[in-house]
Amino acid sequence: MTATPPPSPETATDAATLMAALRRLKTWSGLSFRQLDRRAADAGDTLPYSTASTMLAKDRVPREELLAAFVRACGLDGDDLRPWLAARARIAVGDPAPVAHRRSPRRLLLAAAALAVALAAGAGLTTALHGDEQNVDVQISTTY
Repeated sequence: MTATPPPSPETATDAATLMAALRRLKTWSGLSFRQLDRRAADAGDTLPYSTASTMLAKDRVPREELLAAFVRACGLDGDDLRPWLAARARIAVGDPAPVAHRRSPRRLLLAAAALAVALAAGAGLTTALHGDEQNVDVQISTTY
């Protein structure tokens, strides 16, 4: 750990920015993944070095227990741990579905095309209705 203050998760708005903050926290700690593993074990946490490495390589919100063990192993606890847990909870609630479940670009394109067709059909219907009103007006005016 350095004399500088640790990184903060306060500005994390999504999984990617939270994970970037966790990577900065690891850098700030100055510890290797194996050292983090040992520190976690000494504190009664489970944090295999391979799990920590894999966690930081992805941009997904980690499980709460994993995040807490990692942050504690980096040297933060108590009041310093709470913002990390709060950011994780906030992001997990609003986190989008994993990539495999997101709509594909093809589906989005098809949805946009369907919307365009619907709007065009609506415009045609409006034109047809206004045209009929004009014909009705003409018929009424010629009748009188």
